Amino acid sequence: MTRKKVIAGNWKMHKTVQESAQFVKNLRIKVLETKGVDIILCAPFTSLFHMSELLDEMPVGLGAENMHWADQGAYTGEISAEMLKSAGCEFVILGHSERRQYFGETDETVGKKVSAALNADLKPIVCIGETLEQRNAEQVEEVLTRQLEGAFSDLNVEKMAPVTIAYEPVWAIGTGENATPEQAVEAHQLIRGWLNEHFGDDLGSTTTVLYGGSMKPANAKDLLKNDDIDGGLIGGASLDVDKFAELVSIAEELS
Repeated sequence: MTRKKVIAGNWKMHKTVQESAQFVKNLRIKVLETKGVDIILCAPFTSLFHMSELLDEMPVGLGAENMHWADQGAYTGEISAEMLKSAGCEFVILGHSERRQYFGETDETVGKKVSAALNADLKPIVCIGETLEQRNAEQVEEVLTRQLEGAFSDLNVEKMAPVTIAYEPVWAIGTGENATPEQAVEAHQLIRGWLNEHFGDDLGSTTTVLYGGSMKPANAKDLLKNDDIDGGLIGGASLDVDKFAELVSIAEELS
């Protein structure tokens, strides 16, 4: 089955409201005619509302980088799914390795957030991936399986339909390193196999699975030409509008 390519930017803790607005205005010129690729920008909370207005009538979806699992409550500094929706979000990144590494997120909390996002009609982009130590210890399948089970074990096949999964080898994030196309494909096939096993033979072929480890224009074509890699969750290269637009163009060529 042919799935549409997706290029999603994860800005992390970058860009003020003003810088975000300027990026969107510059991007408009470059991608307004794009039809073969789904484009998503996941931005800091402070920029979301203004960006949602600027992205109106552009072929670009808006996402947040995190959220809490509770509908509301005494969780100082946290953001709920409904708050994200009210700011114009359609997507939310959950379980990013930096959230797991620096802020104590676990497979259990990621699963709670995934359920909360889906219950609020947000589309989660769920990140999974192994560290270098785990890869060297030949634990890739064990780690990915554990993370998949933590994120999705409470869901049924209907609930899974809006989910995107991003495979991000932790050792390739922010390092300039990236998995070889063969390593990435192997992980993506493992993910699709797990989905088929737990939700039926169709889900693995219909779920969008992105590569999230230092994709940039120089290596994007070698990664994206593989049928099992549906696009990228882009970190550093998403901060530069020219590089990001080039990634969209490469994905469109291969669609």
